[in-house]
Amino acid sequence: MTGTTNTPAKPTQNGQGAQEPGYGFGTTIDAPFDEAIARTTEALKAEGFGVLTTIDVRATMKARLNVEFEGYVILGACNPPLAHRALEAEHSVGLLLPCNVVVHEAHEENKARRTRVEIADPIAMLGIIQNPALQQVAAEARARLERVIASLQAAG
Repeated sequence: MTGTTNTPAKPTQNGQGAQEPGYGFGTTIDAPFDEAIARTTEALKAEGFGVLTTIDVRATMKARLNVEFEGYVILGACNPPLAHRALEAEHSVGLLLPCNVVVHEAHEENKARRTRVEIADPIAMLGIIQNPALQQVAAEARARLERVIASLQAAG
């Protein structure tokens, strides 16, 4: 299985021939799209995150623009204790919550059953606010989200 995690300062290959952005990390898994969403949701749950919102980008593009788009879902994930700590440290941080997790069909030749899972890096997202308490919350959130990616990779 291919897939990498990376730090915001060092983009790496994402398993699809392109570099991952410095504001996220992820993996490509051997699973069809719908199964990948379910597995990602369960992996998030195991790390204390619930999915508050689900945005079906394909359905939205079809309904609003009459455009065909790949399977692409944005999950708004939240870990309530971490969110509470962040809001206590910086009340306006709600503008940057919840953590976005993207699940989309992988763009690989002859690999229709592979799906890409990418997570917005909390350190990059919250790093724009110079508050040490928030940086600590972001580091804990990132560690949990890295374990989500690791569990998806381990599950094959």
